Amino acid sequence: MPPLKKEKTYFGFTKNVFFTGLVSFFMDVSSEMIYPLVPLFLANVLGVNKSMIGLIEGLAESTASLLKVFSGWFSDRIGQRKSLMLVGYAISTLSRPIMATATIWQQVLGSRFTDRLGKGIRTAPRDAIIAESVQESHLGRAFSFHRSMDTMGAVIGPAITIFLLGIFSNGYRLVFWLSMVPGVIAVILIILFIQEKKKQPNPQTERPRLSFRHFNWRVKCFIVIAALFALGNSSDAFLILRAEQIGIPTVMIPAVYLLFNLVYSLSSIPAGMAADKFGKKRLILLGFVLFAGLYYGFAVAKNATAIWVLFALYGLFMGLTEGIQKAFLATIIPPDFKATAFGVYAAAVGLAMLPASLIAGWLWDHVSPAAPFYFGAATAALSALLFMALMISIRHSEQLTLQKS
Repeated sequence: MPPLKKEKTYFGFTKNVFFTGLVSFFMDVSSEMIYPLVPLFLANVLGVNKSMIGLIEGLAESTASLLKVFSGWFSDRIGQRKSLMLVGYAISTLSRPIMATATIWQQVLGSRFTDRLGKGIRTAPRDAIIAESVQESHLGRAFSFHRSMDTMGAVIGPAITIFLLGIFSNGYRLVFWLSMVPGVIAVILIILFIQEKKKQPNPQTERPRLSFRHFNWRVKCFIVIAALFALGNSSDAFLILRAEQIGIPTVMIPAVYLLFNLVYSLSSIPAGMAADKFGKKRLILLGFVLFAGLYYGFAVAKNATAIWVLFALYGLFMGLTEGIQKAFLATIIPPDFKATAFGVYAAAVGLAMLPASLIAGWLWDHVSPAAPFYFGAATAALSALLFMALMISIRHSEQLTLQKS
């Protein structure tokens, strides 16, 4: 990537990186005001069983994830990021009234699907904006800053929910309505501050097609490993249900989720800086191993103290991997197909959420509440082994390239 022109920075970050982080902060405040309450609302208010909750979460995440491929490809093809990003955030904001007025589980599914539909449209173009706004040596820091801001919103969101539920003990619907406010702020910030980086047309450059042939074996292998890992990483709704089952009071569930997001947010930027310095692959591998251990912990947990510790470790895992996986991907994909690659990656991970959540719900109802977490620990351990093999293959390939040159 050629050196970027000198531009004004905000707290050491370029304008697009900083305000994209701020946009995600406000949208996650909106989303996370709702998310910890959704499984409880379904189970305790609408009387939905765990298998159906798994189906709702899986359908919402996976079906909408298909759009991440098409949105990324379409963004590369038309050379636009901001407009798709704006549409995606607006759609998610408009999903809130559906949840607030829901009286049956199908309406909750409609709201969750609409919210994830918006995420499917915006994710790949947004990640491409970040990748195109910094030099390669700062990718880990930039993506981790974005994840940190996104997750700090997920700290503030549950905190607002705790406050509102402390005043209105059954105020689910009030929380759902008020969650629209930060969503609207996010949309306004995109309009005012995100700037499209115009590309000069190059007649020699192939127009992106929706095809895997643009990606080498490294990209394909990494996406397969990420999808396998996601197969055992079922919806966080099951972590919330597990916390309630072990003995966390309902009113404290948002606080447990807040702890997870606080650790996630605080660890993201240091993890990104460490990844830029010591290697992104090492941090990703460490994250896989940590996940296997903590999901085993959720399977054998016996008391509320263990749940608090495990949610904190889960936040550390997310800080180590979420933004860094995208930063690593950005280093191995062709520059003209960034949004397409991010879309394929996000779709592969998101599509795995449907079988992941269906498997978790079935295991919970028909085997035991611990079974989904044993399954997740096993798939994470296998993913770690496969990623180690990929690391060795990449190192060997780089050594051969150096020898030939």
